[in-house]
Amino acid sequence: MLGLTQVLSLVFLLKPCIAEPRVARPSQVQVARQFLLALLQKQYKQAYQLLAPEVSAAVTLRQFEASAQPLVEQGQRLGSSIALYKLGMRISDGPTTRYFYSFSFKSDTLQPKPRVLLDVSFRDSTATRILNFTLIPAPQRKQK
Repeated sequence: MLGLTQVLSLVFLLKPCIAEPRVARPSQVQVARQFLLALLQKQYKQAYQLLAPEVSAAVTLRQFEASAQPLVEQGQRLGSSIALYKLGMRISDGPTTRYFYSFSFKSDTLQPKPRVLLDVSFRDSTATRILNFTLIPAPQRKQK
């Protein structure tokens, strides 16, 4: 039979093996989707918490809500279901490169092109806080 000291020693030695699994940090696309869904559901505080610190320091929650209104209105017209449309990097004239994710409304899936895109950008490839978001008209082909 094991003594108390031996049991405690065994628990101490096995602790790294039985420790709780680490929770993986969400990816940029997951954060972008979570952010947009929170906005579409008018959960402004939740979305505001996903902003980069420099953004939330410069913009109040009230200003943030006002800037999100065009996106919320599109969601009311087109539905709150979204899908990833494209992702990539935007290279500017300077040394800045921004990673972006554009989502379209699922109600636009039968359209040749989406009517509008929900665009979210991050500071760099490792950032998981939103630097910018915007509603942009999707590029449309000219009719012949």
